[in-house]
Amino acid sequence: MREVDHRLLSAMRDCGTDPRVAATARALSFSGEHGALWLAAGLVGAAVDRDRRGAWLRGTALIGAAHLASMGVKRVVRRPRPQLPDRQPLVKTRGRHSFPSSHATSAAAAAVALGALGPFGKQVVPPLAAAMCVSRLVVGVHYPSDVAAGAALGGITAGIGAKWLKTREASRV
Repeated sequence: MREVDHRLLSAMRDCGTDPRVAATARALSFSGEHGALWLAAGLVGAAVDRDRRGAWLRGTALIGAAHLASMGVKRVVRRPRPQLPDRQPLVKTRGRHSFPSSHATSAAAAAVALGALGPFGKQVVPPLAAAMCVSRLVVGVHYPSDVAAGAALGGITAGIGAKWLKTREASRV
């Protein structure tokens, strides 16, 4: 598995030699720091869509919870970030640990939580979340298994939370 992780990461990091791809990957990485893009999207949705404000805020809370869960797992696993020979990362990271990708966790949580909130969420959030996940490979700061684990953690966390919130909502009626 480790060999596959290195080969895939090297191939994805090579995509960052194109300046346009590198700039896009850097922008996605920057905007996804600590789930900022997704948290902001949820708060904007709550401000704009007053009829579903509660749903937007609950979705935002699920994204935050998923991100916190990834940070907890990261502190336990403590996998070092990848280092590729002759290829420096395209972005600086605040943390030293790689597993799971917190960017991927919050992106997948957003795809599940915000993706359930109508056409915009279904059409825009999942592809943007996927691009966020790929960006972490292109900038060279995560192994593919870090991204896959983060996406799984985010999807599961938001999925469990969404079911719990729906059950809670139904019991109020």
